[in-house]
Amino acid sequence: MAAYNPDPDPREDPRPLDDVQPGETPPAESSTSSGAGPYRPPKRGWAKGPVIAICVMAVLVAFFFLAYAIVLAV
Repeated sequence: MAAYNPDPDPREDPRPLDDVQPGETPPAESSTSSGAGPYRPPKRGWAKGPVIAICVMAVLVAFFFLAYAIVLAV
């Protein structure tokens, strides 16, 4: 099986070396900022819906294992 070489030999590259002029390509990093817009601090706490859903699922799982333990004990 041939291994993939992530760093190919530049002598085997079919493109000419001087085909890209300086300034023709963008820099690797455009800036140091994230560019995500103004900073918005996260809202405090969770919404009621997800908390209720997680609690209901936890109770259902607890009841399942309780019923499973009772069935095994009988």
